Amino acid sequence: MPDSQTLVLLVAAMVAGVVCFRLYTVLGRRTGHEAPPQPAPRPTVVPQPAPAQIAPSPGGLLDIQLADPKFDAAMFLAGARAAYTQIVNAFAAGDRAVLRPLLSPDVFAAFDAGITGRTEPPAALVKLSDARIVSSALAGRTAEITLAFTSEFAGAEEDNNVVTDVWTFERNLDSKDPNWALIATSGDDAPQ
Repeated sequence: MPDSQTLVLLVAAMVAGVVCFRLYTVLGRRTGHEAPPQPAPRPTVVPQPAPAQIAPSPGGLLDIQLADPKFDAAMFLAGARAAYTQIVNAFAAGDRAVLRPLLSPDVFAAFDAGITGRTEPPAALVKLSDARIVSSALAGRTAEITLAFTSEFAGAEEDNNVVTDVWTFERNLDSKDPNWALIATSGDDAPQ
């Protein structure tokens, strides 16, 4: 009677033989007489008419992300926070050269008039407390995002003044320039 080791070895050899036979039947072998690979059929391209002006949609952030796969809302928000600080500080310093590329022509004209018409030193930005997206829209290839910034400014009094600014940024998604321009500002309270 064979011992248990011999039986285990015999069973393992049989399993290995079955596995090798199955591999051979599934994979087959090349004989050199196979048909050459056929090129994939070309997809039919149906020309689409140019889209009409698209109205802003309620799902703006999703629409923007679908239109521009590189768009990232968190990165946009971080960039908007930096732009807010840069714009507020440049306005306080009267630095028109810094402001010009960040603002639309209309907003730049308003900021320029504000700098020119100053009669007292501007309040200094103490801290940007909060920034949040309150609305967004995609109209054609133009994206608009409105944010509410809550910040503290040093005032004439000893206490800081808390201000909520509502700013709208815009960018043409076909533009090579990744920067967004400030197109509208408001000191009103942000929508809830």
